Amino acid sequence: MPEQLPYNSDLELFTREVTWDTRPIWSKFWSPAACSVIGVAFVGITNFLTKRPIMSGIQKHVLAVAVGIPTGLFLQRKLDERFAERDAALVHYMKLHPEDFPVTERTKYKDVLLPWIPVR
Repeated sequence: MPEQLPYNSDLELFTREVTWDTRPIWSKFWSPAACSVIGVAFVGITNFLTKRPIMSGIQKHVLAVAVGIPTGLFLQRKLDERFAERDAALVHYMKLHPEDFPVTERTKYKDVLLPWIPVR
């Protein structure tokens, strides 16, 4: 059984079990879409600079999309690995130095908000 952490611990935010992808929908498709758009734009600019119609050689545009999607997925995976390494280093530091991360008390809205007095 894993060690039970206090509810308000900073370490609990990093070590909780999440069984689903918490990223928003648009961020899942951002990297492949951006790499594909960059590839299509590069082909269009190349056609423009060689004084050809921008959309000529449609196979080049299709190839740019076909290369851009896996490239974007690869870059996103590498970025996720980098963030995972950073989080692992933070968790390791938090476990070694628990005195630097005290458990905070929960504050309620009634304790934070001041009574409202209208100014006229």
